[in-house]
Amino acid sequence: MVGHGAAFWPLEVARELDDAILDIRLNELDVAAIVFKSEGDPQTVLDYDLFLDRQAQHWLAREIRLKWKRVLKRIDLTSRSLVALIEPGSCFAGMLAEIVFAADRSYMLIGSRDEDNRPPARIILGGVNLSGTLAMSNGLDRLRTRFLGEPEAHDNARQAIGQALDARAAEALGLVTFALDDIDWDDEIRLFLEERASFSPDSLTGLESNLRFAGPETMETKIFARLTAWQNWIFQRSNATGETGALSRYGTGRKPEFDTRRT
Repeated sequence: MVGHGAAFWPLEVARELDDAILDIRLNELDVAAIVFKSEGDPQTVLDYDLFLDRQAQHWLAREIRLKWKRVLKRIDLTSRSLVALIEPGSCFAGMLAEIVFAADRSYMLIGSRDEDNRPPARIILGGVNLSGTLAMSNGLDRLRTRFLGEPEAHDNARQAIGQALDARAAEALGLVTFALDDIDWDDEIRLFLEERASFSPDSLTGLESNLRFAGPETMETKIFARLTAWQNWIFQRSNATGETGALSRYGTGRKPEFDTRRT
């Protein structure tokens, strides 16, 4: 681990993901949605998770876990529509599965596409997904936030740790938003992305923030998930009350004109 330095895989992925999110947030203000995909062996991801667990007392393993916690929080607090696509050959397992649970929508392909020799899409939960190690700003792990008020669903997810869950099983457990077959896949995703691009970006910033941060209110969520999303952005912009805003043109038969930039 130490010998690999910055090239140690979990650290390298966390740093590159952090860099990509920051680049989009600061330099690509008109980007409406971020699409997450993965490719690789999910068991390898779980092996790295187990290694970090075994080395939990080592300073570098501890810092890598904290880095992942910070990067995932940055994703949670990014004002873009987040969508995860779990396709054949993907490796959303363990700590990478947290990206699926952070997304506003997650789509998982049932079976495989024609002439695609990659393994069917699978999600594998690890202990890191339910231990609170990668907790959100509200102090809860993402699965507990997802299953807020549904303790049985959370327990069912815990019992599925280590299992390679196909699309139907993942949907039944509530781990993904939709499980789609190959016939509907392209059209459903296209419609979702076009839909999000057509809405007021300011409204989406507030609504997505409310969706992501259910549960306990903490000082962190008050500042970053509420105040920043609503008062410091939505209330300062003209997409609602400006001359061409949604409220000003409501009932006139004229479409609002939105400034597409996101915060």
